Amino acid sequence: MQHSASNAQNGVDQGEQETVVVHVQLRPRRGATRKCLAALSTLAAQHDQVSFAVTGLSKDDRVVRVTVGVELGPRAGVAKFSPQAQAAYAFVSEMFTGLYDHMPVYVAEPSEAERAAAALLIERADRGATAADVLEALPAVPAPRAAGPGERIPA
Repeated sequence: MQHSASNAQNGVDQGEQETVVVHVQLRPRRGATRKCLAALSTLAAQHDQVSFAVTGLSKDDRVVRVTVGVELGPRAGVAKFSPQAQAAYAFVSEMFTGLYDHMPVYVAEPSEAERAAAALLIERADRGATAADVLEALPAVPAPRAAGPGERIPA
């Protein structure tokens, strides 16, 4: 599942073109994965100006972890709270409120294994398979990676 909006600007230097991405992970229970992905699709349709992609996928015995990367826009635009950044923040805010049942949390970038699983999910879903069916058919979806020392927040 990917959604992109065009945001190219002519005459902007490379440092300002660096795009900021925030990662939000949805954690539906295994039986609610289809419902979660449908709700994400519905939300995306309401925010067609926002670029995002499923960037990571993992699961355990109880939940599926679907990591969504939301593009906030060029770093300089984010700092100035550009219209693109405002739209992306509104999308993320609605993920937290509208998809609350799927336990959204901010996370670090997904691991390579999680990214590979997400790419496989998207590839197979593009061929007509439902995302939930593809998820169940994946042979080895990695367990989520543990937070690194710099990513831990003390309780």
